[in-house]
Amino acid sequence: MPHFFTTIFRMLPTSAPQPSWGLFLLLAVTLAATTSVSASADDGAGGGVLVEAESLDSAGGWKLDTQFIREMGSPYLLAHGLGTPVADASGTVEVPRAGEYRVYVRTKDWVARWGAPGSPGRFQLLVNGEPLETTFGSEGAQWHWQDGGTVQIPDTSVDLALHDLTGFDGRCDAIYLTQSSEGPPQDDSILPAWRRERLDIAEEVTVKDDYDLVVIGGGYSGLGTSISAARSGCRVALIQDRGVLGGNGSSEVRVWAKGEIRRGKYPRIGEIVEELADSAKKSPGTYEEFEDAKKETIVRAEPNIDLFLNHHAYQVEMDGDRIQSVTAFDTKTSHRLKFVAPLFADCTGHATIGYLAGADFDMSPDGRMGMSNMWAWDELDEKVSFPETPWALDLEMQDFPYPRDHHAQWFWESGFDKDAVGDAEGIRDWNLRAAYGAFNAMKNRGGAAEHQNATMTWLAYIGGPRESRRLMGDVLLTHDDIMQKKEFVDGTVPSTWSVDLHYPKKQYAEKFPDNPFISIAVHGSGVDRTFGYPIPYRCFYSRNVPNLFMAGRCISVTHEALGTTRVMKTCGMMGEVIGKAASLCRLHQCLPRDVYYNYWSELDSMLKLPGKAYRETVDAEFVIPADAMELAPPPVPKRARDAAKGIDPKKLSGTVVDDHAAKRSGNWTAGTGLEKFIGDRYLYSSGENAKIRFDFTAAEAGKYEVQLAYQSHENRGEQVSVVLQVGDETVKKSIDMTVAPQIDGLFLSLGTVDLAKDQQGSVTLSAKNAGGHVHADAIRVSPVDK
Repeated sequence: MPHFFTTIFRMLPTSAPQPSWGLFLLLAVTLAATTSVSASADDGAGGGVLVEAESLDSAGGWKLDTQFIREMGSPYLLAHGLGTPVADASGTVEVPRAGEYRVYVRTKDWVARWGAPGSPGRFQLLVNGEPLETTFGSEGAQWHWQDGGTVQIPDTSVDLALHDLTGFDGRCDAIYLTQSSEGPPQDDSILPAWRRERLDIAEEVTVKDDYDLVVIGGGYSGLGTSISAARSGCRVALIQDRGVLGGNGSSEVRVWAKGEIRRGKYPRIGEIVEELADSAKKSPGTYEEFEDAKKETIVRAEPNIDLFLNHHAYQVEMDGDRIQSVTAFDTKTSHRLKFVAPLFADCTGHATIGYLAGADFDMSPDGRMGMSNMWAWDELDEKVSFPETPWALDLEMQDFPYPRDHHAQWFWESGFDKDAVGDAEGIRDWNLRAAYGAFNAMKNRGGAAEHQNATMTWLAYIGGPRESRRLMGDVLLTHDDIMQKKEFVDGTVPSTWSVDLHYPKKQYAEKFPDNPFISIAVHGSGVDRTFGYPIPYRCFYSRNVPNLFMAGRCISVTHEALGTTRVMKTCGMMGEVIGKAASLCRLHQCLPRDVYYNYWSELDSMLKLPGKAYRETVDAEFVIPADAMELAPPPVPKRARDAAKGIDPKKLSGTVVDDHAAKRSGNWTAGTGLEKFIGDRYLYSSGENAKIRFDFTAAEAGKYEVQLAYQSHENRGEQVSVVLQVGDETVKKSIDMTVAPQIDGLFLSLGTVDLAKDQQGSVTLSAKNAGGHVHADAIRVSPVDK
């Protein structure tokens, strides 16, 4: 069976963020993947064969990377071996005749754009088991056809293999074999037409028109939408461009799911999320903790859902201002499917479907949150080497936060002001350079003596983005709305995360000011972390594409409001709401906006049903199954919860001075989110002018130990200035508050001092140049036994 290849491109609007390769969007689509590939055309001088790397019989150890199809034109194979070469990808190709062929490979040197030395992504092409002289992935900052020279092919059947040389993310899009004197065009504006001309084959598309709702995106928002709609009687197509579900909450990215569920006005919202949620104890967790198989099993158990994994949605057709269809192709077989439906839900995170449909959107021009690629390492019982990485970021141990507990967390993040849509591959690659550079410092530089047995065990090659496009709905939720607790009659999903915005961490931004790779989370106050702020339903549908729902981080909010709505459990609950709303649209033959204006009482009733309530069709009666969850009890009020969490100072030995008695200047925020604090709160601040002073007095003469109480966290300062003052004696310390205190995980000794009866002393903390938040809870002054 022949292997087919086609391309589709589309001129981007001038108002859109532009891909790095120019104005044209190239979508390389293989129409049939087989075990052999025949000649695509005869060009007069001899046959030419175009081979998509992902169509090879076996991918070996290479990964199928589909993240950047809209950016660079195609899925491609990635040799992600963490510094160890991966097994060959291989397959058999049919050529029109024996003879001499010139070989081209579409690839790039992925660090060349930064002028970095070394070309880490090198690989060979084996033809009938013999490598070509050319080493691929060794030149070119952009995707291009690298000339591999000529090779004699003695038969019409030839074996090809991609042979990785480094394990450091070599990449291959396609291979072209030709007997013509002309190679493939390097101009991306010409390449699509050239590809179509080379093949001259009709494009086969299967039309799927038996759905009520088409959901694009299989993260938490897409899962919540699909399951909720299916259980409410809708026939649902769920399209996911990866092979697993969960998005950022999958084993590929490993961000643990956050946000409180099952509370507020509609405590049943969140029950579906609870079925799906991972069990990760940290971020990143282990592969097993993210339970990819569980998510897929739950979806496939729904008779009203058809799941399309490894399908990339790339084209939208409109009927007036409404979406008529969405076309997707299978990234492995590349068969194309056109989904025709009355309703669509954009759960892509990047608002891809809304953007293609011409929906009103916004994207903050700068100051956006970035993309994470977390990583992990472990220690073996023997020494392990790691290759030198001159092409990675030039890092020493002091240039990055030490990855304690064997994992580099969410704050390994970059791309704040970069093009989150058009240059996502560049952001991801910069993150890879940061991770490899850090591990190189641990293995081959300042940390070498301590980390002889260390081995990198995992590095996410799938990026975890936080912010890009946001679609505009009938309500644009703002930060002021949330802070002022503005009431909306259609408030539904409780957002319990504080307004959490990420910025480059100054301490680590100095060496790479153009693209810092470590972030700090700045949490605002004002969000009720117990009951949550109810997000309006009118944020969940487009204001100008009337049959488009949206859920996830592309809903109708401002940049600041996104800081509280973007976490995964909250996004999943959005899906639960619009899934039920979609069933009402089908029942009443109406549009999402009509649900608010004409059928709100019905949606209100549906939102009070258990998450497992179901009906076979939208006009049937709901059935409550025996295994439905019990209604969640009201959450414990914040004041009562804090009282239970805090440690009564009277129960501690020595003299304790709590932060309530401290004298402070600058802006400080009260917190209770971390465990094991003294009293009913603690304080934290990153303001340059923020200071706090704890005064104490000795009841009797003697020697006393002075201790500082704080709670460690990854966003705390690593160089917090602490000054202990007694009379003319001054003790200055710099404390790393990302490390837990040594005494009971609560106190850190500042030293001992001799005090006369009634003599006074003080402990002063300053946030200036701390490199993060300063945590101020209490001090303890205890007599030292003689």
